[in-house]
Amino acid sequence: MRKPGSKKGAVVGSGGQRRKALEGKGPTPKAEERPGHKAYRKANAAAKRTQGSKDKPVNELVAGRNPVVECLRAGVPSTALYVAIGIDADDRVAEAVQLAADRGISVLEVSRPELDRLTHAAMHQGLALQVPPFEYAHPDDLLDAAVGTGEPPLIVALDGVTDPRNLGAVIRSAAAFGANGVLLPQRRSAGITAVAWRTSAGTAAKLPVAVATNLTRELRGLASQGLMIVGLDADGSMELDELELATSPLVVVVGSEGRGLSRLVKEACDATVSIPMSAGVESLNASVAAGVVLAEVARRRRAAGRV
Repeated sequence: MRKPGSKKGAVVGSGGQRRKALEGKGPTPKAEERPGHKAYRKANAAAKRTQGSKDKPVNELVAGRNPVVECLRAGVPSTALYVAIGIDADDRVAEAVQLAADRGISVLEVSRPELDRLTHAAMHQGLALQVPPFEYAHPDDLLDAAVGTGEPPLIVALDGVTDPRNLGAVIRSAAAFGANGVLLPQRRSAGITAVAWRTSAGTAAKLPVAVATNLTRELRGLASQGLMIVGLDADGSMELDELELATSPLVVVVGSEGRGLSRLVKEACDATVSIPMSAGVESLNASVAAGVVLAEVARRRRAAGRV
Protein backbone atom coordinates (compact mmCIF):
# COMPACT_ATOMS: atom_id res chain seq x y z
CA MET A 1 0.00 0.00 0.00
CA ARG A 2 1.15 3.54 -0.54
CA LYS A 3 2.03 5.72 2.43
CA PRO A 4 -0.85 7.55 4.04
CA GLY A 5 -1.49 10.89 2.48
CA SER A 6 -0.52 9.81 -1.03
CA LYS A 7 -2.85 11.08 -3.67
CA LYS A 8 -2.54 7.89 -5.67
CA GLY A 9 -4.68 4.83 -5.03
CA ALA A 10 -3.69 1.28 -4.19
CA VAL A 11 -0.95 -0.29 -6.24
CA VAL A 12 -1.14 -3.85 -4.90
CA GLY A 13 -3.69 -5.77 -6.90
CA SER A 14 -5.97 -4.39 -9.53
CA GLY A 15 -9.20 -4.74 -7.59
CA GLY A 16 -10.93 -5.84 -10.80
CA GLN A 17 -10.07 -2.62 -12.54
CA ARG A 18 -7.73 -4.30 -15.02
CA ARG A 19 -10.34 -6.91 -15.99
CA LYS A 20 -12.92 -4.18 -16.45
CA ALA A 21 -10.54 -2.15 -18.52
CA LEU A 22 -9.93 -5.11 -20.82
CA GLU A 23 -13.62 -5.78 -21.49
CA GLY A 24 -14.54 -5.24 -25.13
CA LYS A 25 -17.57 -3.37 -26.43
CA GLY A 26 -18.80 -6.32 -28.46
CA PRO A 27 -18.79 -6.78 -32.24
CA THR A 28 -18.66 -3.69 -34.40
CA PRO A 29 -22.23 -2.66 -35.31
CA LYS A 30 -23.29 -2.65 -38.94
CA ALA A 31 -22.86 0.60 -40.79
CA GLU A 32 -26.65 1.08 -40.82
CA GLU A 33 -26.68 0.90 -37.01
CA ARG A 34 -23.87 3.38 -36.31
CA PRO A 35 -25.07 6.97 -35.77
CA GLY A 36 -23.03 9.38 -37.81
CA HIS A 37 -22.31 6.90 -40.58
CA LYS A 38 -23.77 7.87 -43.96
CA ALA A 39 -25.40 4.43 -44.26
CA TYR A 40 -27.17 5.05 -40.94
CA ARG A 41 -28.46 8.43 -42.09
CA LYS A 42 -29.62 6.98 -45.39
CA ALA A 43 -31.45 4.07 -43.75
CA ASN A 44 -33.02 6.37 -41.18
CA ALA A 45 -34.31 8.74 -43.85
CA ALA A 46 -35.73 5.85 -45.87
CA ALA A 47 -37.51 4.49 -42.80
CA LYS A 48 -39.06 7.86 -42.09
CA ARG A 49 -40.28 8.15 -45.67
CA THR A 50 -41.79 4.68 -45.55
CA GLN A 51 -43.43 5.26 -42.19
CA GLY A 52 -44.81 8.57 -43.32
CA SER A 53 -46.33 7.05 -46.46
CA LYS A 54 -48.09 4.33 -44.42
CA ASP A 55 -49.25 6.41 -41.48
CA LYS A 56 -50.33 9.49 -43.37
CA PRO A 57 -51.11 9.39 -47.10
CA VAL A 58 -49.61 12.35 -48.87
CA ASN A 59 -50.51 14.21 -52.02
CA GLU A 60 -48.35 13.68 -55.09
CA LEU A 61 -47.40 15.99 -57.89
CA VAL A 62 -47.47 15.17 -61.59
CA ALA A 63 -44.76 17.33 -63.14
CA GLY A 64 -44.28 18.43 -66.75
CA ARG A 65 -46.52 20.05 -69.33
CA ASN A 66 -47.51 16.95 -71.30
CA PRO A 67 -48.13 14.73 -68.23
CA VAL A 68 -50.22 17.45 -66.57
CA VAL A 69 -52.37 18.00 -69.65
CA GLU A 70 -52.81 14.22 -70.12
CA CYS A 71 -54.00 13.82 -66.52
CA LEU A 72 -56.43 16.73 -66.80
CA ARG A 73 -57.81 15.40 -70.07
CA ALA A 74 -58.28 11.96 -68.52
CA GLY A 75 -60.15 13.39 -65.55
CA VAL A 76 -57.62 12.31 -62.94
CA PRO A 77 -58.81 13.61 -59.54
CA SER A 78 -56.77 16.71 -58.76
CA THR A 79 -56.76 19.36 -56.06
CA ALA A 80 -54.44 22.08 -57.40
CA LEU A 81 -52.56 23.17 -60.49
CA TYR A 82 -49.25 24.91 -59.83
CA VAL A 83 -48.02 27.36 -62.46
CA ALA A 84 -44.59 28.98 -62.25
CA ILE A 85 -44.58 32.78 -62.29
CA GLY A 86 -43.28 34.19 -65.58
CA ILE A 87 -43.71 30.89 -67.44
CA ASP A 88 -43.57 30.98 -71.25
CA ALA A 89 -47.18 30.07 -71.96
CA ASP A 90 -47.85 27.77 -74.89
CA ASP A 91 -50.92 25.79 -75.99
CA ARG A 92 -50.34 23.13 -73.32
CA VAL A 93 -50.15 25.68 -70.51
CA ALA A 94 -53.28 27.43 -71.75
CA GLU A 95 -55.15 24.12 -72.05
CA ALA A 96 -54.04 23.00 -68.57
CA VAL A 97 -55.24 26.24 -66.98
CA GLN A 98 -58.54 26.10 -68.88
CA LEU A 99 -59.20 22.45 -67.99
CA ALA A 100 -58.39 23.12 -64.35
CA ALA A 101 -60.70 26.14 -64.26
CA ASP A 102 -63.52 24.18 -65.92
CA ARG A 103 -63.24 21.47 -63.24
CA GLY A 104 -63.01 23.88 -60.34
CA ILE A 105 -59.38 23.00 -59.58
CA SER A 106 -57.41 25.74 -57.83
CA VAL A 107 -54.78 27.38 -60.05
CA LEU A 108 -51.88 28.63 -57.95
CA GLU A 109 -48.99 30.79 -59.14
CA VAL A 110 -45.71 30.04 -57.39
CA SER A 111 -42.11 31.01 -57.92
CA ARG A 112 -39.90 28.66 -59.88
CA PRO A 113 -37.70 27.87 -56.84
CA GLU A 114 -40.81 26.97 -54.87
CA LEU A 115 -42.01 24.69 -57.67
CA ASP A 116 -38.55 23.11 -57.75
CA ARG A 117 -38.93 22.37 -54.05
CA LEU A 118 -42.45 20.97 -54.36
CA THR A 119 -41.51 18.65 -57.21
CA HIS A 120 -38.14 17.66 -55.71
CA ALA A 121 -36.33 19.28 -58.65
CA ALA A 122 -38.21 17.25 -61.26
CA MET A 123 -38.43 18.46 -64.87
CA HIS A 124 -41.69 20.35 -64.31
CA GLN A 125 -41.44 22.88 -67.18
CA GLY A 126 -43.37 25.34 -65.04
CA LEU A 127 -46.41 23.10 -64.46
CA ALA A 128 -47.34 20.60 -61.74
CA LEU A 129 -50.64 18.98 -60.81
CA GLN A 130 -51.43 17.92 -57.25
CA VAL A 131 -53.11 14.50 -57.02
CA PRO A 132 -54.75 13.40 -53.74
CA PRO A 133 -54.06 10.01 -52.13
CA PHE A 134 -55.87 7.17 -53.88
CA GLU A 135 -58.79 5.55 -52.08
CA TYR A 136 -58.56 1.77 -52.43
CA ALA A 137 -61.59 -0.47 -52.49
CA HIS A 138 -62.13 -3.51 -50.27
CA PRO A 139 -61.50 -6.88 -51.99
CA ASP A 140 -65.17 -7.79 -51.48
CA ASP A 141 -66.14 -4.79 -53.61
CA LEU A 142 -64.64 -6.41 -56.70
CA LEU A 143 -67.24 -9.18 -56.79
CA ASP A 144 -69.98 -6.68 -55.96
CA ALA A 145 -68.99 -4.74 -59.07
CA ALA A 146 -69.77 -7.81 -61.21
CA VAL A 147 -73.37 -8.03 -60.00
CA GLY A 148 -75.81 -6.85 -62.65
CA THR A 149 -73.32 -6.83 -65.52
CA GLY A 150 -74.74 -9.99 -67.08
CA GLU A 151 -71.21 -11.37 -67.46
CA PRO A 152 -69.27 -13.81 -65.29
CA PRO A 153 -66.96 -11.99 -62.85
CA LEU A 154 -63.50 -11.13 -64.16
CA ILE A 155 -60.82 -9.90 -61.76
CA VAL A 156 -57.16 -9.14 -62.44
CA ALA A 157 -54.69 -9.82 -59.62
CA LEU A 158 -51.06 -8.66 -59.64
CA ASP A 159 -48.27 -10.54 -57.89
CA GLY A 160 -45.03 -8.62 -57.44
CA VAL A 161 -45.60 -5.93 -60.08
CA THR A 162 -43.63 -3.02 -58.62
CA ASP A 163 -43.49 -0.60 -61.56
CA PRO A 164 -46.34 1.97 -61.32
CA ARG A 165 -46.30 2.33 -65.10
CA ASN A 166 -47.04 -1.37 -65.47
CA LEU A 167 -49.77 -1.08 -62.87
CA GLY A 168 -51.38 1.84 -64.68
CA ALA A 169 -51.23 0.01 -68.00
CA VAL A 170 -52.80 -3.14 -66.49
CA ILE A 171 -55.64 -1.08 -65.02
CA ARG A 172 -56.24 0.50 -68.41
CA SER A 173 -56.35 -2.92 -70.13
CA ALA A 174 -58.59 -4.33 -67.39
CA ALA A 175 -61.09 -1.51 -67.92
CA ALA A 176 -60.91 -1.87 -71.71
CA PHE A 177 -61.67 -5.60 -71.69
CA GLY A 178 -64.46 -5.67 -69.14
CA ALA A 179 -62.75 -6.63 -65.88
CA ASN A 180 -64.63 -5.83 -62.69
CA GLY A 181 -61.57 -4.73 -60.74
CA VAL A 182 -57.87 -5.12 -59.95
CA LEU A 183 -56.48 -6.79 -56.83
CA LEU A 184 -53.07 -5.82 -55.42
CA PRO A 185 -51.04 -7.37 -52.59
CA GLN A 186 -50.21 -5.11 -49.67
CA ARG A 187 -46.48 -5.85 -49.91
CA ARG A 188 -44.08 -5.89 -52.85
CA SER A 189 -46.44 -4.07 -55.17
CA ALA A 190 -46.73 -0.71 -56.84
CA GLY A 191 -49.53 1.56 -55.66
CA ILE A 192 -51.67 4.16 -57.37
CA THR A 193 -49.19 7.00 -57.59
CA ALA A 194 -49.14 9.99 -59.90
CA VAL A 195 -47.25 7.89 -62.46
CA ALA A 196 -49.85 5.11 -62.31
CA TRP A 197 -52.64 7.66 -62.64
CA ARG A 198 -51.10 9.05 -65.79
CA THR A 199 -50.43 5.63 -67.36
CA SER A 200 -53.95 4.42 -66.63
CA ALA A 201 -55.29 7.44 -68.54
CA GLY A 202 -57.77 8.11 -65.75
CA THR A 203 -59.35 4.62 -65.76
CA ALA A 204 -58.19 4.10 -62.16
CA ALA A 205 -61.03 6.46 -61.21
CA LYS A 206 -63.58 4.20 -62.91
CA LEU A 207 -62.37 0.70 -61.98
CA PRO A 208 -62.19 -0.56 -58.37
CA VAL A 209 -58.63 -1.25 -57.21
CA ALA A 210 -58.41 -3.22 -53.96
CA VAL A 211 -55.54 -4.25 -51.69
CA ALA A 212 -55.29 -7.73 -50.14
CA THR A 213 -53.41 -8.18 -46.88
CA ASN A 214 -52.53 -11.70 -48.02
CA LEU A 215 -52.90 -12.28 -51.76
CA THR A 216 -52.74 -16.08 -51.56
CA ARG A 217 -55.47 -16.21 -48.94
CA GLU A 218 -57.61 -13.80 -50.93
CA LEU A 219 -57.25 -15.92 -54.08
CA ARG A 220 -58.31 -19.03 -52.18
CA GLY A 221 -61.30 -17.12 -50.85
CA LEU A 222 -62.32 -16.17 -54.38
CA ALA A 223 -61.88 -19.80 -55.46
CA SER A 224 -64.23 -20.89 -52.66
CA GLN A 225 -66.84 -18.56 -54.16
CA GLY A 226 -66.68 -20.30 -57.52
CA LEU A 227 -64.06 -18.32 -59.42
CA MET A 228 -61.33 -20.10 -61.37
CA ILE A 229 -57.80 -18.85 -60.70
CA VAL A 230 -55.56 -18.71 -63.78
CA GLY A 231 -51.98 -17.50 -63.56
CA LEU A 232 -49.75 -16.27 -66.40
CA ASP A 233 -46.62 -18.39 -66.56
CA ALA A 234 -44.01 -18.97 -69.27
CA ASP A 235 -44.18 -22.70 -68.54
CA GLY A 236 -47.94 -22.84 -68.17
CA SER A 237 -50.01 -25.99 -68.10
CA MET A 238 -51.83 -24.77 -71.21
CA GLU A 239 -51.40 -22.21 -73.98
CA LEU A 240 -53.65 -19.21 -74.33
CA ASP A 241 -55.37 -20.77 -77.37
CA GLU A 242 -56.63 -23.55 -75.07
CA LEU A 243 -58.10 -21.29 -72.37
CA GLU A 244 -61.61 -22.71 -72.21
CA LEU A 245 -61.93 -21.28 -68.71
CA ALA A 246 -62.26 -17.80 -70.20
CA THR A 247 -66.07 -17.93 -70.13
CA SER A 248 -66.13 -18.98 -66.45
CA PRO A 249 -65.99 -16.67 -63.42
CA LEU A 250 -62.29 -15.91 -63.56
CA VAL A 251 -59.31 -14.37 -61.81
CA VAL A 252 -56.30 -13.66 -64.04
CA VAL A 253 -53.09 -13.46 -61.99
CA VAL A 254 -50.15 -11.56 -63.49
CA GLY A 255 -46.67 -11.96 -61.99
CA SER A 256 -43.62 -9.75 -62.25
CA GLU A 257 -41.67 -9.68 -65.49
CA GLY A 258 -38.53 -10.93 -63.78
CA ARG A 259 -39.50 -13.79 -61.48
CA GLY A 260 -43.09 -14.41 -62.56
CA LEU A 261 -45.56 -15.83 -60.05
CA SER A 262 -44.46 -16.52 -56.49
CA ARG A 263 -44.59 -20.13 -55.34
CA LEU A 264 -47.58 -19.80 -53.01
CA VAL A 265 -49.61 -17.82 -55.53
CA LYS A 266 -48.81 -20.34 -58.22
CA GLU A 267 -49.98 -23.16 -55.96
CA ALA A 268 -53.28 -21.32 -55.45
CA CYS A 269 -53.95 -21.28 -59.22
CA ASP A 270 -56.29 -23.83 -60.83
CA ALA A 271 -54.29 -23.56 -64.04
CA THR A 272 -51.39 -21.64 -65.52
CA VAL A 273 -51.41 -20.30 -69.06
CA SER A 274 -48.60 -19.29 -71.40
CA ILE A 275 -48.71 -16.96 -74.40
CA PRO A 276 -47.41 -18.51 -77.65
CA MET A 277 -44.56 -16.40 -78.99
CA SER A 278 -42.02 -16.53 -81.78
CA ALA A 279 -38.68 -18.18 -81.11
CA GLY A 280 -36.04 -15.94 -79.59
CA VAL A 281 -38.45 -13.87 -77.49
CA GLU A 282 -38.17 -14.78 -73.82
CA SER A 283 -41.05 -12.90 -72.23
CA LEU A 284 -43.45 -9.98 -72.51
CA ASN A 285 -43.77 -6.96 -70.30
CA ALA A 286 -46.24 -7.72 -67.48
CA SER A 287 -48.77 -5.15 -68.64
CA VAL A 288 -48.52 -6.29 -72.27
CA ALA A 289 -49.00 -9.93 -71.26
CA ALA A 290 -52.04 -8.98 -69.18
CA GLY A 291 -53.53 -7.09 -72.13
CA VAL A 292 -53.04 -10.06 -74.47
CA VAL A 293 -54.75 -12.50 -72.09
CA LEU A 294 -57.60 -10.13 -71.25
CA ALA A 295 -58.24 -9.51 -74.96
CA GLU A 296 -58.51 -13.26 -75.52
CA VAL A 297 -60.87 -13.64 -72.56
CA ALA A 298 -63.06 -10.85 -73.92
CA ARG A 299 -63.05 -12.43 -77.42
CA ARG A 300 -64.11 -15.81 -76.11
CA ARG A 301 -66.88 -14.28 -74.03
CA ARG A 302 -68.20 -12.36 -77.00
CA ALA A 303 -68.16 -15.53 -79.10
CA ALA A 304 -69.98 -17.47 -76.37
CA GLY A 305 -72.63 -14.75 -76.21
CA ARG A 306 -73.31 -15.09 -79.94
CA VAL A 307 -73.83 -18.87 -79.75
